[in-house]
Amino acid sequence: MARVLIVGAGLTGSLCAALLRKETSGPLFLTVWDKAGDAGGRMSTASSPHNSQCTADLGAQYITCTPHYAKKHQSFYDELLAHGILKPLTSPIEGMVMKEGDCNFVAPRGVSSIIKHYLKESGAEVYFRQCVTQINLRNDKWEVSRETGSPEQFELVILTMPVPQLLQLQGDITNLISECQRQQLEAVSYSSRYALGLFYEAGTKIDVPWAGQYISSNPCIRFISIDNKKRNIESSEIGPSLVIHTTVPFGVTYLEHSTEDVQELIFQQLENILPGLPQPIATKYQKWRYSQVINAPANCPGQMTLHLKPFLVCGGDGFTQSNFDGCITSALCVLEAIKNYI
Repeated sequence: MARVLIVGAGLTGSLCAALLRKETSGPLFLTVWDKAGDAGGRMSTASSPHNSQCTADLGAQYITCTPHYAKKHQSFYDELLAHGILKPLTSPIEGMVMKEGDCNFVAPRGVSSIIKHYLKESGAEVYFRQCVTQINLRNDKWEVSRETGSPEQFELVILTMPVPQLLQLQGDITNLISECQRQQLEAVSYSSRYALGLFYEAGTKIDVPWAGQYISSNPCIRFISIDNKKRNIESSEIGPSLVIHTTVPFGVTYLEHSTEDVQELIFQQLENILPGLPQPIATKYQKWRYSQVINAPANCPGQMTLHLKPFLVCGGDGFTQSNFDGCITSALCVLEAIKNYI
């Protein structure tokens, strides 16, 4: 039985797992490791510690589908819509730039429900708080070490973490990346930003005419969402949640500052935009060091194969573009690259 490890429980990793299970006829041991405490990657959904049904999308807010990808990836959209995991975005988002033919979707149960759907379909064993540190060649297998737990061996490894984290891995992998590949990987760059989720008591009113708003005139805040309103969920038992995304220049400037300092600055600016907001009962703070890809490798077909036997490949939005369709493209490219080796 082939033992396959996927590193990263974000969209590309979870979709790779689901596609592998679907396309592989023989027995397959499939496991997914992620360094975070839950699935989602940059499509993460946080819950209020007071009520797990009060949630906020701290990463991706909604999915924009262009006419090109509506056709090319139709089966993926159809499946998620049929399961009720996606539904059309009908709530008003002020300042949203709409191009002709584009369609926007939200995830009623939070954007991480997309990843959880694919992981469930894959039947993979999923382990969180597993930070991979080294990858070494041992008897024609990959021995993968992590911060906690014993090393394990696999015939095939798929890496879907952000490219800078890939370049930090130790062991034989450092010698397997060719000079040309290393130059391509080192050229990949990401924007950085902060996200802040605010959770409120049931019955709290946030009286604004929009569900989301892009802000162009503030040095700190770029986007605000009333998350339950964005998903068209109104409930007397579940309080509202609010998400703030900072601008990229603010994220870059304050990347190494303390959580307390950054939160204080965000709250100050929020008071200017939405004066008199009620006090939240809980907050969730997220630093996106690797938010969205600015530069992907040139002429890279959605993945990069580092070794053939045993197979080692990396994928993710770092090899395409930072959106839903970019991750689907990468997962399909990874599957194409490995199908002859499974």
